[in-house]
Amino acid sequence: MLYRRHGRYLLAIASRLLSSRSEGEDVVQDTFVVGFEQLATLRDPAAVRSWLARIAVSLVRRRLRRGRFFRLLGLEQELDATLSGLASPSLRPDDRAELALIDQVLRRMPADLRIAWMLRRVEGLPLPDVASACSCSLATVKRRIAAADATMSLHVSIQEASL
Repeated sequence: MLYRRHGRYLLAIASRLLSSRSEGEDVVQDTFVVGFEQLATLRDPAAVRSWLARIAVSLVRRRLRRGRFFRLLGLEQELDATLSGLASPSLRPDDRAELALIDQVLRRMPADLRIAWMLRRVEGLPLPDVASACSCSLATVKRRIAAADATMSLHVSIQEASL
């Protein structure tokens, strides 16, 4: 029941954060394994969605850090769930190119900044939910998003309304 209720949500987040549907599927599977192992630690059953999201984001963070290490070694992973790859086929070429540039900037960003930015700007989660998923304070998540926004603005001409 938990998987049916929350699996799609977690898959969408994990796939976009990792830019890979197959890695997102692995994270969702691992999230439920960890979740079932730690189910006794869940204090508020009404908060199960945010609790599972926190587990998933933690697993994503580990994978992003490992992926950065692999890139340093020249072992680039194939990306299949990039923002430009997930965009509508009817998207204008200029907009698709802009999304591809955002993908490049995100890949170079530290994992904590990337995750906070994606959860807020792409997934549209409210700041308290982003802070909860990132296991940090509201002030910390605001700083991370601001730092990611600053990095993005150096490289990409993002229009706030379009995100």
